[in-house]
This record gives sequence, C-alpha cells and structure tokens, in this order.
Amino acid sequence: MWSKLVVDMEKATVERLPYDKEYLELGGRALIANYMMDLVKTGKMDPKCDPMGPQNVLIFCTGVLAGTNFTTSHRLSVGCKSPLTGGIKEASSGGYIAKLMADQGLRMITVHGLPADDKLRVLHVGRDGKAELLDGEDLRLAGTYEVVDRMRERYGDAISVACIGPAGERKYKAASIQITEFGTLHPCRVAARGGVGALMGVKGLKAVVIEKPDTPYKVEYADKEKFQAAVKEINECILNEAKKDPFHVFGTVSTIESTGTNGILPVDNFSGKLFKDYEKLGVKEFLAKLSARGGCNQRPCQPGCLVRCSNVYNDENGEFLTAGFEYETIALFGPNCHISDLDKIARMDRMCDDIGVDTIEMGTACGVAMECGKLPWGDADGIIAMLEEVRAGTGFGPTLGDGCEAVGLALGAKRIPTVKHQAMSGYDPRNTKGTGITYATSPQGADHTAALTMGRAFDDAGRAAQAYASNKLQVAISFSDSMMCLFAFSNVVPKKELLGDLMSGLYGGPADFSRVTVGLGVKTLLTERAFNKMAGFTDADDKLPDFFYTERSDATGSVFDIDQKEIDVLFDF
Repeated sequence: MWSKLVVDMEKATVERLPYDKEYLELGGRALIANYMMDLVKTGKMDPKCDPMGPQNVLIFCTGVLAGTNFTTSHRLSVGCKSPLTGGIKEASSGGYIAKLMADQGLRMITVHGLPADDKLRVLHVGRDGKAELLDGEDLRLAGTYEVVDRMRERYGDAISVACIGPAGERKYKAASIQITEFGTLHPCRVAARGGVGALMGVKGLKAVVIEKPDTPYKVEYADKEKFQAAVKEINECILNEAKKDPFHVFGTVSTIESTGTNGILPVDNFSGKLFKDYEKLGVKEFLAKLSARGGCNQRPCQPGCLVRCSNVYNDENGEFLTAGFEYETIALFGPNCHISDLDKIARMDRMCDDIGVDTIEMGTACGVAMECGKLPWGDADGIIAMLEEVRAGTGFGPTLGDGCEAVGLALGAKRIPTVKHQAMSGYDPRNTKGTGITYATSPQGADHTAALTMGRAFDDAGRAAQAYASNKLQVAISFSDSMMCLFAFSNVVPKKELLGDLMSGLYGGPADFSRVTVGLGVKTLLTERAFNKMAGFTDADDKLPDFFYTERSDATGSVFDIDQKEIDVLFDF
C-alpha cells in the first residue's frame, strides 16, 4: 500500500500514514489541485489566507504513474498557495527525488504549520524507511551546492535532495526549491516558480533528503500485462520521435534558433526588437563549448528518461560550472538583458541555483532594472553583483529576490512583463499569441509550460485559432503535469490514446482516454480556477500588461490583438 508523510513543523513531528484512496488515481498537478480544494472544503485552509502563514501547506508529490517503468513518470510536483501570485501553484521538476519517493512507497509529503522556534530542520527518510526531522542549523544560509555536499558526506551518494538556498531562508518571493539531478547529484533541477522556496523557508525546512531504500516498494497493478504492453508501445513511440526532437539532439538551447529570427525571443525587456547576436547563444556556440571543455549533452535528469535533454556545462578551464542549462535562462539573462556571453549567463545560472532563486523571475527582473537605468544594457558583471546582493540580503538584493514586479514597482517602471504577479518566460506574446492567451488565463500565472503554442500548424503571430490552441493545450499540459514530463508528452501524441490503457492497467476500470483528458486535465484546470476565484482573483486578472496591446513589435509590427471576449470564455467547457 502506498504511504504519505505528514510533517508538522510546529510540533516537529513526522507521521507515516496510508495514502488516501480518493487520491490514488491522481498525481502531480491534479493531486495538488484536488488536495488543496479539499483543505478548503474541510475548513483547514481559507483560500484568502496569508501564503506565508500557518494555514498554507507545502506539498511534495509524485506523478500518477510513479513507481512504474513508464518513461519520465518520476517528476516531482511541489504545490501550495503561491507566495508570489497569491493563487494556487504547482511547480514541477525533474531530478531523482520523486523516483526515490516511489521506491520508498511514498506518493506525497505534506508539510503543515510553522515552527515554534527559529531553528532550521532537515526531513530525512532513511534506507529503512524511517522518517524524522533533524537539526539543520549547521546549514544556515548555506548555498544549495554546499547543502548537497554535506548530505553526501553524511549519507553517501545513494540519495536525492530537495533544498532551499539563502533566498528561501530570506523568504524571497522568487525563491525556488532545488532538486538533485540523477547521476550528477548537482542541485540543478528546479521547482522554480511561484516562490515555493519561500514557503519552505518560512516553515524552517532547509532540505528533504531521501535515501535509496534497502527494499524498493513494489507497485500493485490491476492488470500488469495490459499496463506493460501499453508502456512498451508508448515508450517505443517516444524513443523514435525523440530521435528527431531538437531537445534530445541539442537540448532546449535549440529554441534560440526558432525564436531569434521572428520576434518571439524577448529582447531588452520585451521591447519587440530583434537581437542580431542571438547565434552567439545558439546551438553551434553551445555545442562547441561543450565539446572543447569536456561538457556533455543528451543527459537524463531522472532514471529511464528517453528524451535526455539535460547537459553539463564547464567553464573555460574545463571545470564544472552548471548543469541543466536551459533556454529560459539563456533567453532572459541573455537577449532580454542585451547580453550575448554564454559563459557569463552560465555563471548567473549557477548562482541562481546555488542561491535558490528562479532564473525566469531574475532574468525578467534584471531586464526591467536595466530599462529603468539601474544597470546599463549588457552589463553582465552588474547582474552578477546584484545576484550576490540577493545571496547576502544586502543593497538591492531583497527587492530583486522578490521578483520582476517588485523590481518594477520599486523603480517606477512603465513596462512590467508579469501576469498574476509572476514574470513571463522567454516568449514575446505579440508574436506567439496563443502563448499570450496562456500567459493571461493560466491559473498558474504567466507560464509558458502551461501551454506553449509556438510551432503549431498555423500562423502563431496571427489571430486565427489561437484561443482554441491555448485551450486544448492547457488541458493536455494539465494531465501531462500529472503523469509525465512535458517533453516526453510532446512525443507521445501518436499513441496518446494508450494513456487510458496505462490508467486501466494500473488502477483498473475502462481504458478510456477521457480518464486522462477530463479527470486529470479539464477537472484540474477548473479546480485551480475555482481556488483562485475564492482567493480573490477575477476576470480582470486574465489579462496581459497594457504595453503588449499598444506597443508594436519592431520585428513584425504586431501587437497582442486577441479580443478579450475570446479570453473570457476560454474555460467555458
């Protein structure tokens, strides 16, 4: 039988309990939405509560297919009421910890209350399955790389760690939770968005450390033969499709080539300009540096991944600098800040991972700061200095640590690229309008992973079918976020109906694809929107910043001209 851990930070206790039967066919984003709504229904959480107060619950959970050999089924989802947006939040990550949770027979860890003292603690789950809260004071204000090194010294290498850095301890609203990657154990996989690290910090939880168990948990199947037949067919499909996928061949850096020429790549705080030096940040330069310095790509961030989009990036001396170096970080610290030096951006990435802060919030915030004259355009060293202030809690650091909107308001910016208080990722919505609709309407705030429409079979800079594309993709991504990696899901489309067979083979019942599309997709979106409405959000929050409607993209002449009426009815299923 699956289990869950219930952690009470006020009492400093951990209890292992049977996993709730009503959540058995839920995982990831769907589980978080349903669990949080149940807290509201039972009176344990007021949706209008202070996100940094005692009622807010921090949730770590696996996907619905965890424990099986289905590829990428071991992503971690972290949920709560977001300290940044004030709405519901699911921040997902690759890495090794969800696999070890499944091996320990754990589907969910919930962290309740606030500590009665000011001490830091570490949640440790040992090889024997024993879970306890340990003193973490010796890790105070330690960077995440140091935390992981200390845990490896203490428990060996057969572990995974989820931890916060100084940003989480300082309760910055852009604070992330860093998760160790499979194989390297670098804390470079990130539950990045929404300030989930701030809530972990306010709860006084520095790290979660899970050891590989002596005896792994064995999943119970309703029909194992049926499940394995579907897994074989879908995994083969993903593997074959991934061979043609630029994310597998090159990594997510390959997106630079497709956004750099058409005005989608954000430049100079989403000005709409083109960035003539984008190729200095693209695939050719990236791979050349990997090859010359002993780095590598095509790495899996979790066991059994067939897409393998991760990488290890070394510095000019061949020494490790960062890993999981992704498009979003390159785009937002790069062209968005008018920087074309990959090494400087990689150093920013390493700093953000070590400090424990979201690179998307930091990159957009730095773009706003530059437009306001805080730093000159292209001043990479100035950004690095500001990130050190985030680490130290000095100077402009606390403002930057609270994210893009905080920086914009502090500096009197006229152009702040946020929705629901969360920074936009690396796509200009004037030239990928379906993505703009996603930014506006997603319950998660501005988030490309909620439904990136770029590259679909229509004019993405035009108006036709954009709302339709965003709607369908938001449903699809909601159930993808509940069961697998988005990048694998993009390659499963030819066999997507077999996802119903997976659910049937694992849990019983009909092999009906609607169990996925409706049960994990539509229902999740509607539940999240219902939570946000009770938290105080209105239709007025489903809107982009005004400048996208009025300022034309220099690259294409386009504005975001989707009729608000199309947006207002997007979720009238």
